[in-house]
Parts: sequence; C-alpha cells; structure tokens
Amino acid sequence: MTSWLQDIRHGILELRPSQFPYPAFGLALLLGFAGGMIFAILKLPLPWMLGAMTFTTVAALTRAPVAAPAVIRAPMSAIIGVMLGSGFNPAIVAQLPHWLPTILGLVAFMVACGLTVVWYFRRIGGFDGTTAFFSGMPGGLVEMITYGEERGGDGRIIALIHSARILLIVMTLPFAVQWIEGVSLNRTAGAVSMFSTPLVGEAWLIGCGFAGALLGHLLNLPAKNLLGPMVVSACVHMLGWSDFKPPFEIVNAAQLVLGVVIGCRFAGTASRTVLRILALSVGSTVILLFWMTVFAVLVAQFSDYSVVTLALAYSPGGLAEMSLIAVALHTEVAFVAAHHIIRVFLIMISAPLVFRLAGRIAGVVRRQPAE
Repeated sequence: MTSWLQDIRHGILELRPSQFPYPAFGLALLLGFAGGMIFAILKLPLPWMLGAMTFTTVAALTRAPVAAPAVIRAPMSAIIGVMLGSGFNPAIVAQLPHWLPTILGLVAFMVACGLTVVWYFRRIGGFDGTTAFFSGMPGGLVEMITYGEERGGDGRIIALIHSARILLIVMTLPFAVQWIEGVSLNRTAGAVSMFSTPLVGEAWLIGCGFAGALLGHLLNLPAKNLLGPMVVSACVHMLGWSDFKPPFEIVNAAQLVLGVVIGCRFAGTASRTVLRILALSVGSTVILLFWMTVFAVLVAQFSDYSVVTLALAYSPGGLAEMSLIAVALHTEVAFVAAHHIIRVFLIMISAPLVFRLAGRIAGVVRRQPAE
C-alpha cells in the first residue's frame, strides 16, 4: 500500500510545470488528434491509437518539439484494462465448454505463431531476446509494449511491429473474405456513449480502475496498471455484478494519449531504422496469416464451424473488424468476439510467465559445464 501511495505522490509531483513539458505535450496531443480524426474518417483500424501514433511518430522523426511524459500512461492503461475486462460476461463463460475444441485450436495456433515469429525476429531481424519475444506474440499492442519495456526490451520496435501487424491484417483479411464470400462489409457499429449511459457506469469504470491498480501493486503483477484493472473488471462482469461498458469517448481518449506516448518515443530514431522494422513486420504478418489458415482448416474438421468463421476467430488482430465481418456473414458474432478476447487475455496472462520460464531455462543451460 505504501509503495502505491508513493507512486501516486511521485506522479503528482511530475505534473508540476517545472517538470512537465506542457507546450510540447500540447502539440503532440494536437497532432495525435489530427491523426486520429483522419484515420477515423478513412475507417482505418484502431484510428485513435494508430492515427495518433503515426502522426506523432512522423513528428518525432522530423525533430518537431513534441513530448509525452511517461507519468500520464498509467491512468490511460487502466482505462484500457477495464475495457478489456468488460468483454467477459456470464453468457461467454457459459459457452466455454462448447467451444473447447476451438479454444484448444486457438491455444495451439498461439504457440505455433509465438515460436515461429519470435525465431523470425531473433534470427532474421536480429532483435535482442526480449524485444523479439514480445514483438512475436500474436496480439496485445498495448500489453506487449508494456511488458516488453518493463523487462528491458525496445518499446519502439515492439510498438511498430504490433501496429503494423494490426494494420496489415485488418487492411487485407476483410477484403479477402469479401472477395471469397461475395458479401458487402459494413464497417460501422454502435457504441456506448458517455452521454447516453447512467453515471453508475462511470463510477464502475473509476472503481475498477483504482481497485485494479491497487491489486496490481499488491500482487506485483506485470503491467500492473493494465492487468490489475482488467482482472477486476473481468471478475465484475463474469460474476454478473454489472454489465457496464466504458464509454467510447473515454476509451478513444485513452487510446489517443497512449498513441501519442508511443509516437513521441521515436524522437532521435533514424528513418531507415523505422523502414527496416516495417519491412520485417510484413514477413511476420505473412507467417501469422499462414498459421491462421492452417489452424482454421484443421479445426474445421473437428468442429461445427466453417473455415472462414474460424479464420475470423483466429485472426491475430482486429476484433471489431472481424466481428463486423461475422455479422455480414450471419455467423456467430459472440463466437468470433469471444475468441479474440480469450486470445488477448491468454497472451496477457501467459506471455510474462513464459518469458520468465524461458529465462530460467536459458540460465540453467548456460550454467551447465562443458563436456
């Protein structure tokens, strides 16, 4: 508890005008908002995060006076964590036994993706082990950046890799399905607004955020400001205490700020380095799509779901977009959305544990005497 209170006090002190670069942060927010607006108008995926990140990254690479102090990241991460947890509900939990074959296929898909893509970034990309590991996980943009940086990885590389993964998959897979199935995809969807929901929803959001952050500190969870609120929010929803959803205005604002924070970290990075990372991300996305197709075909033989439906469920990116395709195909939207939520949840839980275990195994191997 004392450590948590000290962190809050330290964060407040960092907001003093003498410590916090308000003009540079204001410019970064303006650029991020412009990027988010343009991405939203063009109906691109995760517009407020990726749009803000794109514009502030370009600004940072061109040495514009932009900055985003790390202190503002914790509350934004808590909002994203609460949003992720709100995706769970009693209905999804009740369906889990019926989805056991497809969930096992999802786990096998994640393992295959992780092994091959991490190897790709380690051997072909030449990344250090930590950066390669968290760049190679098939999901979790914010989560993998947070985990990777906590363990000494390069957050800029991890951010670029995962952002490119989402963009490439969402900009190609929907059109491939549209061509194969011959359907017209509507990319608009309803969302919960803060102006049309009772104040109790905002109270649950704040309560889950604070309680989750405290839980994360007490249990010393990885990415505590993200995983803690997600766990608390998931418990609240699965127990049926509330079915609140964080208003999209608040979620969009949190994504915008996180995108700005990520983009500003590219200050001083050479443009050729960014282009090389983007080129490597194309190769990793091809690997992911290959495994997605393989497992969708295999699992379709042992379940009642079609290859296309399973491909949407296993797609390593674009929950909203894949769910909208499911609507157009008149297939089970809950099935597709639930598998995306489960994938992100499993990655958030397992990635730091597997990384720690791999580090211990590597340490034991290094200590073995030579024959």
